[in-house]
Amino acid sequence: MIPAAFEYYRPQDMAGVLAILEEHGDDARVMAGGHSLIPMMKLRMAEVPHLIDLQDVGGMSGIEVGTDSIRIGAMVTQSDIIDDARLAAAAPILREAALQIADPQVRYMGTVGGNVANGDPGNDMPGLMQCLDARFTLVGADGERDVPAREFYEAAYMTAREDEEVLTAVTIPLPKGGYAYEKQKRKIGDYATAAAAVQITKEGDVCDSAAIAMTNLSDTPVYSEAAGAALVGTALDDAALTAAAAAMLNDIDPTEDNRGPIAFKKHVAGVILRRAILRAWSRA
Repeated sequence: MIPAAFEYYRPQDMAGVLAILEEHGDDARVMAGGHSLIPMMKLRMAEVPHLIDLQDVGGMSGIEVGTDSIRIGAMVTQSDIIDDARLAAAAPILREAALQIADPQVRYMGTVGGNVANGDPGNDMPGLMQCLDARFTLVGADGERDVPAREFYEAAYMTAREDEEVLTAVTIPLPKGGYAYEKQKRKIGDYATAAAAVQITKEGDVCDSAAIAMTNLSDTPVYSEAAGAALVGTALDDAALTAAAAAMLNDIDPTEDNRGPIAFKKHVAGVILRRAILRAWSRA
């Protein structure tokens, strides 16, 4: 449980971060909270000759709630999300999800940027950000660009971020309607066996729109347009719920591991999704 030797850097600004990344290329990695990267280094699942700590870089720890969008700095912690009253009022699903991440000790250090940037299929925030149609701001030597969360994840631990780019912020359109983040896990602090993020709007008694994403059921988070479309135009009767679950099952590709066999994971996914949809509908 001892990592390979590495050089440690703690630059004071983004220019310093980018200079180190440019010098060392894919031998360098940035660290926000470190709760994903450090365990991988200690287990020798990742070797990082040059580790860049972002703790002293300013400008990435703010939460801005606007009239039509929310901007969250990459260094905002899960605890910050839980404690921000304006954010909880504007996007309560963020607080609901953050409260289900690991335990308080992790949430005090674990950051939004770290959770979404490294492409871990078990992390909670990537699927949630896809559900909310978030955009990730990436900064590199060539400037700044935004990448939709729904296009960011390519495979396990592989994303659209280039080696010399840093994810600095997440921007979310102001959520509307009902919401739910449901998670099933073996024990407190564990990754999800399955988790579902759902956002629903309705017109009268009919579903007007639905966004659905699930976590830890494929090598990337899964945003299912088909599952959402199965609910639109319905009153969320049993047939609509069954159709949404069937559509999601067509989009996921779980593997067998210590959280259970494939058939069990698919069953749990269906149960969790139905539960999340009904709770979001009750809040719409």
